[in-house]
Amino acid sequence: MISKTKNSEVVIYPFKGKNEPAAGRDALMVMNSSTLSCLAKAVNAKDMLFNDKSLYHLYQTGDDARRPVTIAGPFLGAPHAVIGMEKLIALGAKRIWVLGWCGSLQPGLHVGDIIIPVGAISEEGTSGHYPVHDRAIESDKKLNRMLENSLRQRGLSFEKGFVWTTDAVYRETYDKVKTYSSQGVLAVEMEISALITLAVYRTVAMAGLLVVSDELSDLEWRPGFSNPLLKKSTHLAGNILLDIVRSGSSG
Repeated sequence: MISKTKNSEVVIYPFKGKNEPAAGRDALMVMNSSTLSCLAKAVNAKDMLFNDKSLYHLYQTGDDARRPVTIAGPFLGAPHAVIGMEKLIALGAKRIWVLGWCGSLQPGLHVGDIIIPVGAISEEGTSGHYPVHDRAIESDKKLNRMLENSLRQRGLSFEKGFVWTTDAVYRETYDKVKTYSSQGVLAVEMEISALITLAVYRTVAMAGLLVVSDELSDLEWRPGFSNPLLKKSTHLAGNILLDIVRSGSSG
């Protein structure tokens, strides 16, 4: 339990309501609404009633021979995603798996390619509210290895590295794209840096997969949201995460 001081104690804190469902050890956060619906349907998960239902959905499977599955989403941006992750932790989740989309900053990364984000450059306003002091702001190494193994077993290629997280889609300037691209940053998206920071702050494990949905590396926006490769790769990435969550693998 996080120690509190008079100055750091909060007025509003995340908690499990009396009639809210308990999450399992593993929970899956899905950023995109259509992907969320498909994954919930794939495992016959039910849309649950809970206190934050007006902000996002919480799906759970019933008791069966396999481990129950908790899936939450959709989420847009760091503040929204952090609210959801705080709730999942309060409901009992210890390992958070994330599935999202991103914009490529590297010429070799194209629509449909898969990324494992190991860390993020923060240009969002949420993570600063979670002081982690000298702890490394990185996704969980053990969970990342599980993802790497799962991708390799399926013969799927992937990249692993840092991403850039921003609140401002319409302020991804030429200078920033060129700078981060030259530094080897793989992609830009809107949630990862805050989710990693929260995971470190709350001492839970977090990792995930990002699928390239658009390209910016040549300073011209090339959206791929209707590209069949995006749908195919997102489906594959979602199934990998579902398999891990359902199996309860310890890595």
